[in-house]
Amino acid sequence: MRLRPVLRRQRGFTLVELLVALALMALMAAMSWRGLDGMVGAQKRLSQHSADVLALQTALAQWGADLDALALQPNTPNIDWDGRALRLLRRGSQSADEGLHVVAWSQRLVGGTAYWLRWQSPALTTRAELQAAWNQAASWGQNPSDDDRRFEVRITPLAGWQIFFYRGGAWTNPLSSADSGAPAESVATPPAGGASVPAMANLGNGAGIGDPQRSNTAGAMPDGVRLVLTLPPGQAISGVLTRDWAQPGLGANQ
Repeated sequence: MRLRPVLRRQRGFTLVELLVALALMALMAAMSWRGLDGMVGAQKRLSQHSADVLALQTALAQWGADLDALALQPNTPNIDWDGRALRLLRRGSQSADEGLHVVAWSQRLVGGTAYWLRWQSPALTTRAELQAAWNQAASWGQNPSDDDRRFEVRITPLAGWQIFFYRGGAWTNPLSSADSGAPAESVATPPAGGASVPAMANLGNGAGIGDPQRSNTAGAMPDGVRLVLTLPPGQAISGVLTRDWAQPGLGANQ
């Protein structure tokens, strides 16, 4: 007698099994998406962190370059701190024929956030242009107009900053007399009315500024400048950062 083969019935997935499988697949997809989203977010934060660090490094390098290029003119102020803005007169960076620039550094609220800012005038070739730019820099540090803001660069959020001059063998408050020997004081909070703009010699509107020469003038710069920045929390770099600059050629003991 010949036996017939037994046919096994094919069993499919039940509806419950399909639902469980779909749920597991959805859970795995959600976990994978969260992982990818976290990686993208970390990459964005790292990129922003690098950009913030680079911006601060570039600003500090510019700060040092401005001081290295200080230009002294007879009967003309070359560096001044009025409690809110540091103004200085510097040589051009392109060529000797470029002229001079007035540069100012300050802190101001922009969109509700306090930023460290830098301002630079166009190239100056006459004494009248220099005087106007020096006064404009003071105005920019106190109450800038829309025209003043065209020449400013926003650098980094800043909780506060201080400036000290090295004079007479000690760090002193720039607003004190150079010969007073007064101890350095905090100048992070600007005075309400600001300080007056130093008087400049009137040499005529057509008088050329000429090539800057380092010499002993009434507006001789200090032996050193100390910059103290207080960077707010939540930034790539936070806390207190100090940067010292000294005139080239000073002794190591200073």
